[in-house]
Amino acid sequence: MIEGMVTTHINQEVLDLLRTRRSISRMTAECPPRDMIEHVIEAAGWAPNHYKTEPWRFTVLTGSAREDLGRAMADSLRRRLPAPDSPAAEAMLIKERAKPLRAPVVIAVAVKPSDRPKVREVEEIEAGAAGVENMLLAAHALGLGAMWRTGEAAYDPEVKRFLGFPPTAHIAAFVYLGYPDVPELPKRERDLSAVTRWIGDEA
Repeated sequence: MIEGMVTTHINQEVLDLLRTRRSISRMTAECPPRDMIEHVIEAAGWAPNHYKTEPWRFTVLTGSAREDLGRAMADSLRRRLPAPDSPAAEAMLIKERAKPLRAPVVIAVAVKPSDRPKVREVEEIEAGAAGVENMLLAAHALGLGAMWRTGEAAYDPEVKRFLGFPPTAHIAAFVYLGYPDVPELPKRERDLSAVTRWIGDEA
């Protein structure tokens, strides 16, 4: 029972999921089965979004496709470097190419804003972010580890094109997914009282 809460029912499992979810940066090489990955993606579709536009789009990369993504990300970095052929740049490019190999599955999540009347682009992006959070929670519930990443490559039109997203789409996340390869993470406490303002007689 949560102290001070008056209610007839509390779904403690949901609250525990929220409290125990962590970003997992280290994963084993074992790829989760496809149906588990599909469950994670399905969770995004339950996120709220105005006018039910369902703006999210997904590209799932496994196996050698992650190497292809790494090359696309490295090409993106090369275009941004002032001296792309220098030894220092080469070291950066090698590191960039290896990034998608940190997990057996990478799910690129994009938001394609609707052009319907009254739809605000920022609310489409917010819906996409809510969908990504649902994915992280679903992964945790399934015993998987997940990490929400972006980086400069997420804003590169050529990376969008490689992933099959239209130019108008925004890459909201690269969700790295797999089985955790970390010891049990320490518990955390959250106290938001310093950044919370209450207004009203019953607050």
